[in-house]
Amino acid sequence: MKLKKNVAVSESGLLFNPVTGESFSVNPIGVEILNLLREENTDEQIYSSILAKYSTDKSTFEKDYEDFIGILTHNNLLEKHEETNA
Repeated sequence: MKLKKNVAVSESGLLFNPVTGESFSVNPIGVEILNLLREENTDEQIYSSILAKYSTDKSTFEKDYEDFIGILTHNNLLEKHEETNA
């Protein structure tokens, strides 16, 4: 998954969806995750990046990450990666 291209994210954590006019606020770790999603990192790459920077265990972060992704999905802020067959 990745963040939709039309969704704006400020450094302070404000998300704006111009399609719906809705705005959302996330904390600094949320901004980091959004940036990693925008770069099309895999879940494992995101886990590694966040776990290397912050003092938390993988199972706690995985649950929080899945909750965060669920909220983004519910608010239609994500698009799925296009799969290619090689």
